[in-house]
Amino acid sequence: MENPVEDYPRKSWRRTALGVLLGCLVAAVVLLFVLGRDGEPTDASAEAGFARDMAVHHSQAVQMSFITRDGSADDKLRVLTYDIIITQTAQRGMFMGWLQQWELNQAGGQPPMAWMAGHGHGGGTPATGAGTSAAMPGMASEDELERLRQATGKDKEVLFLQLMIRHHEGGVQMAEALLNLSERDEVVTMARHIVNTQSGEIKLMTDMLRQRGAQPLPSILE
Repeated sequence: MENPVEDYPRKSWRRTALGVLLGCLVAAVVLLFVLGRDGEPTDASAEAGFARDMAVHHSQAVQMSFITRDGSADDKLRVLTYDIIITQTAQRGMFMGWLQQWELNQAGGQPPMAWMAGHGHGGGTPATGAGTSAAMPGMASEDELERLRQATGKDKEVLFLQLMIRHHEGGVQMAEALLNLSERDEVVTMARHIVNTQSGEIKLMTDMLRQRGAQPLPSILE
């Protein structure tokens, strides 16, 4: 017959061991959800959300650059638009390549910017203020895009620079949020590159605006 007093430590140890085992299983499930079975980002990961949303963000930058390049005779501005077109088109291809490598759809099940919730943006809710679109920071509205198409000469150049500065600010905001959420090498390296290059272009475009007697729109980073 078992002695209840002697048997208590054994039962306590079993309960502790069972608790540790269950804790390990829960941690493994969470890790599997976050990282995927083979260590790749999952559909709901920050990496996948960043790749999808930044691809959309880049697409609009390329669109605005084509509109302005084809309507401006200023060589320096045309060089800037060409650089944005080439750089962001190439980066967008990398984002799509990552999703394919991770075996994820280009369109995920999460709302736009949901991955960035709590890191400088609401995530999944419509953005507020002038010139925002589809919850993505810095995006131009359809009305602003139409104004850019219709503008000519100096007015077109000024509007482009104003919209693109704000657009770059949004890109920097998204990239900095990713740096707080991910340690995946290729994604972190790209995010740092975006922060550095677009911050430099913001300074360049601000100078170009001043040369035209104009100022940037209110910063979305303040």
